[in-house]
Amino acid sequence: MSQTVFAPWSDPDQKPLIQFKGVTKRFGDFTAIDDLTQDIYEKEFFALLGPSGCGKTTMMRMLAGFEAPTKGQILIAGQDMARVPPNKRAVNMMFQSYALFPHLSVWDNIAFGLKREGKDKDTISARVDEMLRLTRLSKFAKRKPHQISGGQRQRVALARSLAKAPKLLLLDEPLGALDKKLRQDTQFELMDIQEKTGTTFVIVTHDQEEAMTVASRVAVMDEGQIIQVATPDQIYEAPNSVYVADFIGDVNIITGRATPQGDKIAIAWAEGQPDILGSTPKTITPGQEVHFAIRPEKVGISVDEPQEAGNKLQGKVLDIAYLGNISTYHVELPTGHVIKAQTANTRRISRRHITWEDMVWLSWTDTAGVVLDR
Repeated sequence: MSQTVFAPWSDPDQKPLIQFKGVTKRFGDFTAIDDLTQDIYEKEFFALLGPSGCGKTTMMRMLAGFEAPTKGQILIAGQDMARVPPNKRAVNMMFQSYALFPHLSVWDNIAFGLKREGKDKDTISARVDEMLRLTRLSKFAKRKPHQISGGQRQRVALARSLAKAPKLLLLDEPLGALDKKLRQDTQFELMDIQEKTGTTFVIVTHDQEEAMTVASRVAVMDEGQIIQVATPDQIYEAPNSVYVADFIGDVNIITGRATPQGDKIAIAWAEGQPDILGSTPKTITPGQEVHFAIRPEKVGISVDEPQEAGNKLQGKVLDIAYLGNISTYHVELPTGHVIKAQTANTRRISRRHITWEDMVWLSWTDTAGVVLDR
């Protein structure tokens, strides 16, 4: 049975749930969001990723209704949100601090919004129990927030946000307060809950690993603009700029001048060094400055000169970072450039044969890297 791929953004018949149309947001002289147009679809887990101050939280606050755009329109389910106050939007926001009521039990925290809406007792009870099951908190229902762990408090905040069945849930750095191991477990829980409820999630994070784990699509932001929106694998394998390549994961970037050679491109990058061969669907003019980006795991490292390699360079091992499952070698070329190569540690430690100061060969195929023109 072939599984259908979830990709409403590539189906022209799908209507977006959220539309940013030419949205600009200024605070005095500072432009936080700069003429931004972006669609987000129903049931998406959409991540806004970028460094502090890139505008991702401003985007989210405008969606929630806490900020109004200076220019442009925000539509949710086809309705212009300009005059719709936060409490009238089918949107809920989960804050980093969780903002739980310390004097109320877990059960009452989750029920709070439903009680305010004046729902009847049975409806509230059924919904809260459903949310407790969904977030695996049933046995903690009577406890107060201070009597449960940080990860459990995070799930209470999530259950409370989802209790009112919003169309859209906004998560602002939701896992920021958790330690690494718990964050990773919670990321999978979030994905599971998002899938079960079918709610559209928009998450703001500066943690690239988190965005790449949870999201159906990632929007990489910089200075109030979205630089690239794509699925996590596309962002990683086919970044559209040096900024995106560098922001996501580890990467080597070599800058040089390009000469087209048939369907390949030769990049002259240093005196006395062989050209780097790459391939790109883009039209590159002779002599144009380009940046060649290649991930360390795509660079082979060996003591002996490889015979069949599209690209090979010789250098000296400067540093080795041993990370348990992988080792990263920092290799200095005669030009002073340092290239990282990564290998999986499938063998026991005694079998590793490349060490500091060794002369080694780096090699990769002509399709292993990406040629970028910006």
